[in-house]
Amino acid sequence: MKKFLFLLLAAGLTSCATLFSGSKAKITVDNDRPVTSPVTLTVDGKNYYNVEFPTKIRIRRGFKPTEITAAAEGYDTATATVHKKFNGTSLWNIIGGGIPGYAIDAATGAMMKPDDKRYVLNMHPKNYVEIPAPAPAPAPQPAPTAEPAERVSRDAAGRTSLEQTVIRWYFESQPQGARIFWRVISSIPAEVKNTNELWLGNTPFEETRSFNILGLTYENSRDVQIEIKVRRNGYLDQTKRFNVRQAIDQQEISSFFDLIKNEE
Repeated sequence: MKKFLFLLLAAGLTSCATLFSGSKAKITVDNDRPVTSPVTLTVDGKNYYNVEFPTKIRIRRGFKPTEITAAAEGYDTATATVHKKFNGTSLWNIIGGGIPGYAIDAATGAMMKPDDKRYVLNMHPKNYVEIPAPAPAPAPQPAPTAEPAERVSRDAAGRTSLEQTVIRWYFESQPQGARIFWRVISSIPAEVKNTNELWLGNTPFEETRSFNILGLTYENSRDVQIEIKVRRNGYLDQTKRFNVRQAIDQQEISSFFDLIKNEE
């Protein structure tokens, strides 16, 4: 009986943050675009091979920032820094374990936790070559669908055939049934407007439809992106962006979303 009471007392003096939070924290790592090559993720000097985004990893709490590096053949290496902040769980040591428990948290770094739960990398393809606009033929004759000689603007839209470009839209998720939203993100708002999120449908979704982006031309399409967001109850939202120029050249916007459960 005395031995049992001694063990209970020792447990009460143990670091509270270590008991409740552990010495490691879980975060989600994602990339802002699909990556087709196998990805090697390096976290605190440890390698994770054949990673598929998004993925969950565990990092040390501690006081030092954690460096995350992602590398894949044909892509630029991307990095992210996970900074740490105070873990409020440690305050319970003052009540349950007193100063000894709090001192253990301070010594082990359990009193810290990541600034955020999700970190997004930016792995750019190395071999992406921008396709130049086709050169006009000498002395062209104006056609009914020709682009206007004057520059298109958000206030003078509706004049270009590219505004109604029809491409294939295809999105799938696991599990299925996620709601899909899309919006236009433009770095040239004077020509192409940013838009609010619009509901597109539920996964699985496949449809041939137009952009209907007012003021869009082949020349300015490189400065416009389509943002796709999927939402499903009980799972974390996921967002991906697609360059409109690339979508026009490929005649398709498509992606697969592997949904992650929201454990909060």
